Amino acid sequence: MKPYHQIPIVECSEPLVKIPLELFAVESPHPYEKLGAPYGEHSPYYLRKSVIENLIQAQNYLHLLLPNWRIQIFDAYRPVAVQQFMVDYSFAQVVQQRGLTQVDLSPNQRQEIWELVYEIWAVPSLDKQTPPPHSTGAAVDVTLVNDAGQVVNMGSLIDELSERSHPDYYANNSHPQTQEYHAHRQLLRDVMLKAGFQRNPKEWWHFSFGDQMWAWLNNQIHPANLFTARYGRII
Repeated sequence: MKPYHQIPIVECSEPLVKIPLELFAVESPHPYEKLGAPYGEHSPYYLRKSVIENLIQAQNYLHLLLPNWRIQIFDAYRPVAVQQFMVDYSFAQVVQQRGLTQVDLSPNQRQEIWELVYEIWAVPSLDKQTPPPHSTGAAVDVTLVNDAGQVVNMGSLIDELSERSHPDYYANNSHPQTQEYHAHRQLLRDVMLKAGFQRNPKEWWHFSFGDQMWAWLNNQIHPANLFTARYGRII
């Protein structure tokens, strides 16, 4: 169980609505849909209504700094079934990359790979008290697109299972290229936090508003306020 799962959820019943994709850049085709992830009746490009409003604010803040840059949406709403699909897919990818087969894994190998996967992926829990963040419609994975329409280099790919995914991985590296990676990550962080989001401490691309992680992170910053989550699992 993650520390943020201790945060109570007081569901506000705000609707899950379609993101106005014309305002943003979009990863297309959607990276998980093209793998066969089972989204069901909603596409991945849905979020809670207030989360979308805040995302538009973040886009507006970015435009004030860099008028022709855009936020690119990589992933948003994710049912638990998709979470399970991607966790299993990521596990299989690691096994394949290491030249192993699942049936021949030792217990120690299996445990080590699962620990690696769960560094990035939330457990696909069906417990309503411990929902994966994306299943609430309150979490979004984003990056930046520059004025030439190119995805900005952040120094690692989204969903990369390595320490390079940690937001401050490049913070103390003096190489000019890595400082650029860090500056891009900080720019994304700044516009998202200014719009009310909080960033996952282990993923430079993952931001949330109103879920348990968001409340837990706010409580670390403002311990006297006692934030609760307003969004629980949708499906």
